[in-house]
Amino acid sequence: MTKEPMTPRGYDELVREFKFLKDIEKPRVNQEKQRAAELGDRSENAEYHAAKEKLRHIDRRLFYINSMIEKAQIIDPSVLDHSRVHFGSTVEICDVVTNEEFCYTICGTLESEPENGLISVHSPLARALLGKEEGDEVNVSLPAGRKIYEVVSICCEDLFSLKKNIRTEKEYGFE
Repeated sequence: MTKEPMTPRGYDELVREFKFLKDIEKPRVNQEKQRAAELGDRSENAEYHAAKEKLRHIDRRLFYINSMIEKAQIIDPSVLDHSRVHFGSTVEICDVVTNEEFCYTICGTLESEPENGLISVHSPLARALLGKEEGDEVNVSLPAGRKIYEVVSICCEDLFSLKKNIRTEKEYGFE
């Protein structure tokens, strides 16, 4: 089984969603289904079928979250030496050809937000950056073609202070 790296907070968020779905959302939707079943003929009962479909979605999500929890490799980036690029590093890079600068933070799959500079440790760019030091050049094949970057700086920032899409319990549900 391959491990899935994630921060302690990312793991806690995953567990929180799992508990919410299992302990609150699933029982609530089960009650919806029971009330709908009491209305009579189930073959033409839209409320009953909708509740059954919600339960299927909840069960699929619970199965997925459970598998991610089982594969979790919790890594606290704040205790790592960021003289080299590691999981949790915020890396500033410069395109050698265009001189354009980019800043990315390497994180777990479920924590990633590529549009906000949070890239999965499994992405081609992150894999190419891992282990590099300031001043190193990185030659990477990306969907847009082959690129050469220079590592300008490496530091550690709190991943969740950079996230823009933190889900709440309201967004865990299946309304």
